[in-house]
Amino acid sequence: MSDNELGGFLRACREAVTPSQVGLPEGSRRRTPGLRRSELATLAGLSVEYLARLEQGRDRHPSAAVLGAIADALRLAPEERVHLRILSKFVDGECCLSEPADSVRPTVRTLLERLEPTPAILVNRLGEILAWTDAYERLAAPVGLLDGTPPNLVRYTFTHPLARSVYPDWDHVADERVAGLRAAFPGGDPHLSRFVDELTVTAGAPFTERGRAPLRLPRRTGVERFVHPDVGELRLAYETLELPVGDGQALIAYLPADDATSTALDRLRPTTLRAVSGLR
Repeated sequence: MSDNELGGFLRACREAVTPSQVGLPEGSRRRTPGLRRSELATLAGLSVEYLARLEQGRDRHPSAAVLGAIADALRLAPEERVHLRILSKFVDGECCLSEPADSVRPTVRTLLERLEPTPAILVNRLGEILAWTDAYERLAAPVGLLDGTPPNLVRYTFTHPLARSVYPDWDHVADERVAGLRAAFPGGDPHLSRFVDELTVTAGAPFTERGRAPLRLPRRTGVERFVHPDVGELRLAYETLELPVGDGQALIAYLPADDATSTALDRLRPTTLRAVSGLR
C-alpha cells in the first residue's frame, strides 16, 4: 500500500472531476483526466506549488481550512470529505487505530437474527466475518467463504481456489475488496501492514498491484454476481451499513436483484422447521 494515501486520494479526486462540473470550459489538448492542478489551485485559492507538495506527499499537514477549500472546489460528497479528514489525521503515525474488533455487541447479534431469511454478515476493518445469518451460511459455506477462523472476505477473494469461479466479475470484486481495506486503514496502520505482508506473499501481484492504484472509496451498494454450486448464478444487491465509529464494523445485507435470484434463494431455504440456532 502507498505511504502517501492523502496525496493519492487528493489526486484521484482531482482527476475524477471534469472542468464542466465546476463551471470551467473544457478546452482542448488536455493531457490529463479531470482538472489540471493549476485549475484546482485557482478554485481552492491555493498556490500550484503547495498543491503539488500535498499530492506528492512533501507536505502532509494541511490545515482544516485548506482541506475544506479543496473539498469545496472539488464538490466532494459528504463521505469523501470525512475520508479526506481521516487521512489527514493518520499521516506520519500521528494517530493509531485500535485492534480490529473481534467481538459483536448483543444488540447487533439481535439485529442480524431479525434479518433472517436475508443473507447478511458483520465484518470488521480487516474484512473478517464476525457473525452471519443462517441464510448467508447456506449461500457461502458450500464455496468455502466461511473457511478460516475467522473467515475473511479479502483473503478469500485473493487466495481461495474457488474465488474466481464464484465471482464471475472477479476483477471488480477484487478492486472493491482492496478499496475497502485501504479506506478503513489510512496511514500505514500496523494491523493493516501485517495483513498486507501476508497477502503480498500468498496472493502476489493481483493484490499488490491494486494497492498501488489511486486511492478511492469502495462502493457501499451495488450488485454482485455470485455462483452457487446448487442453484447457479445469482445477482445479489448488497447494502453496506456502517456501525458507530468505535465499533469499526459494518453490516452487509444481500438481497435478490431479480426474480430468478429470489427464486434460487428460496430453494436454498430448509424445507423443514427447526429450532433457531445462535449466530456464529
